[in-house]
Amino acid sequence: MRLSEWRASAPAREAAAAKVAAVVDPVLTSLGADSDPHCWIAWGEEPAGRFTIFVPTDPGLIACFVRVNVSGEGPRATTKLVRWSRVSIGELSVETQAGHRMISFQLESQVLRGVDAEADRAAAFALRVIAAIDGRPLPAIEERSTARKPAAGAGRVRGATGGAGRPAKAAASSRVSRTTSPAALTDGRAASIVSSSAATVESAARSKARSNASR
Repeated sequence: MRLSEWRASAPAREAAAAKVAAVVDPVLTSLGADSDPHCWIAWGEEPAGRFTIFVPTDPGLIACFVRVNVSGEGPRATTKLVRWSRVSIGELSVETQAGHRMISFQLESQVLRGVDAEADRAAAFALRVIAAIDGRPLPAIEERSTARKPAAGAGRVRGATGGAGRPAKAAASSRVSRTTSPAALTDGRAASIVSSSAATVESAARSKARSNASR
């Protein structure tokens, strides 16, 4: 996880305060860390009061011990860069039970622990540390993708619909209504009425002629 992600999920609001970041970030950058580095934070039992940040870099491990609020001084960060040949680690142990995974890994004076998804992150971090101690390049860390998938059928808007997203049937109806103007419809109805009236007058005239002939 990156430092910004750790702060977003901090167990204590004080640990992620801007005044703490203002003390910690410049020190990490000066020792070779990125502006938002991949790291591990050991919150400990009092995250509102103290915690430790570990940042692997090519030269060594950055260990930053943070005091959130020193009396009369505010936040304080005691930071050191430990060369990989001098980094102290323990065994990476994994325990599984009832479908759950638990990981424990000692780094310097801190014990890193994780369960399930956090155990996977702890294992990935521990393997980066072990690789660096062995003199191998730091393994890459996969970033979590936040890109949204396109909506189903988004690529068929033009082929299966008419115009800007309207169904093809509605579009065809719209085209018919545009080609047949209201004036044309009115003229057609008027012609039908005139034709019907003429047929009625002619029928009445024939009836009257037959009546006169019968007299």
